[in-house]
Amino acid sequence: MVSTGTAIVEFQDVTKHHDAGSDARPALDGISLSIRQGEIFGVIGESGAGKTTLLELINGLTTPTSGSLTVQGVDVTRLRRRGLRRLRQGIGVVFQGIHLLSNRTVRANVALPLQLAHRGDGAALTRAEERGAVDEILAFVGLSHRADHFPAQLSGGERQRVGLARALVSRPALLLCDEPTSSLDASTTAEILRVLSDARDKLGTTVVVITHDLDVVKAICDRAALLERGRLRELIPVIKSDYRSLPTYYEQVKRELMP
Repeated sequence: MVSTGTAIVEFQDVTKHHDAGSDARPALDGISLSIRQGEIFGVIGESGAGKTTLLELINGLTTPTSGSLTVQGVDVTRLRRRGLRRLRQGIGVVFQGIHLLSNRTVRANVALPLQLAHRGDGAALTRAEERGAVDEILAFVGLSHRADHFPAQLSGGERQRVGLARALVSRPALLLCDEPTSSLDASTTAEILRVLSDARDKLGTTVVVITHDLDVVKAICDRAALLERGRLRELIPVIKSDYRSLPTYYEQVKRELMP
């Protein structure tokens, strides 16, 4: 799917202070950028650059100190609790620590957002509809055969794909991922990148990815924002490589570096 050019997220001169003191350096300082509907957008920068704060602002977990932020056409700064809850129902999130519930099966973990939406403002699904939605997204991430397993029985890459399935089961317009390939080997990284690419191409989901791995950016991102000490240093159009070549690349490095 090609980006439509319509902004699904728009920052206009956004500054965010976490500390009350006026002398404290802001976590984000005067950020202006647009994330286009239908693109995979990377956010890169060193630790403390403001990457996680950027995601928290998009998801309504915190609000700007100044400036304006719109998500799916809604001014986030004007939303109260109920409006923020409704906003988050249209946003899938995969944080760096996957946080699966150990006493729930894969199927039950993935079903959780559908059940929580019902308790909030969403319409209730029948048991058959819920099971159908969960089975469909598990097939999408390639984990149908693991539906009745528990998280402790899964590999790290499988747990990450369960986290992605849980984030995607309600078919959000926007998916936010914080270091989705951290600590994964090359082959498993390629599987995660395939899911993210398919989420955009087959489900129409706009994806925002925080990563320190430039190979991830080159593999799937259309553009990337480079943050430095809370400021937008550069907005970079990405010349893509093929994520399916990542395992080959890393094996080549291993052969060259190891005796």
